[in-house]
Amino acid sequence: MDKIIRRPWRRDELLIAFRLYCQIPFGRLHKGNHTIKQVAKILDRSPSSLAMKLVNFASLDPIQRQRGIKGLSNVSVADRSIWREFNQDWEGRVLESTEPIRTLSLSNVIEGAPKDIGHTETERMGTTKVRLVQQFFRNAVLSAYRNVCAICSLELPQLLIASHIIPWSMNVTLRADPRNGISLCALHDRAFDRGLITFDANLKVCVSSTVPEKTKSKLQDMALLKVVGFKIISPDRFAPSEEALAYHRDSIFVK
Repeated sequence: MDKIIRRPWRRDELLIAFRLYCQIPFGRLHKGNHTIKQVAKILDRSPSSLAMKLVNFASLDPIQRQRGIKGLSNVSVADRSIWREFNQDWEGRVLESTEPIRTLSLSNVIEGAPKDIGHTETERMGTTKVRLVQQFFRNAVLSAYRNVCAICSLELPQLLIASHIIPWSMNVTLRADPRNGISLCALHDRAFDRGLITFDANLKVCVSSTVPEKTKSKLQDMALLKVVGFKIISPDRFAPSEEALAYHRDSIFVK
């Protein structure tokens, strides 16, 4: 039987819990999850308590609200504050949450949390932070899409990429925001990055009219043109930003 601990959640614990929420697929947010058990033990909390906290975060996500996921009746002010803080400054909160993760030796459990951040020379520190943000973004986006390509459902992790909708170089404030990402296989990521495909307001795939006729048969065989008009897989959390998608259609997609 789980040990019952009724003490307030500290900020560092909430940061860790939210990082877990971003990492664990929605269907696995339960007390029997091995990762939840590991983290709960280190936090000196019950797996049930930690799992409930993750479900509370899920209840704040617009996607889950649309699905009728209400979480617990006692979602705290602190829970809402952490949710709001991450959504307002993803990179800042990702970097802040790394320190308690490292201090509690959770770097091998929380994905995308290098052990050496905070203990390097200035130049190397910048590189480490960039890598941390990239790893967090990849893990959060792929987890949201259940580790499959949102277009063709390919499940091979080695060929999946967390594609930025608005490129990293165009807006650094969005580079850690999973709402600025879509899980795509290598082929569809390349096409998306080069503006050969985009998604309309209904999240259906559009292919550029500039694709040469002589290559269309090959692209058909490679499943690029077969997906025209298909609606992408809906993520379990962090729905792609409508503003980011509009930017991609207007500024990157080659009409």
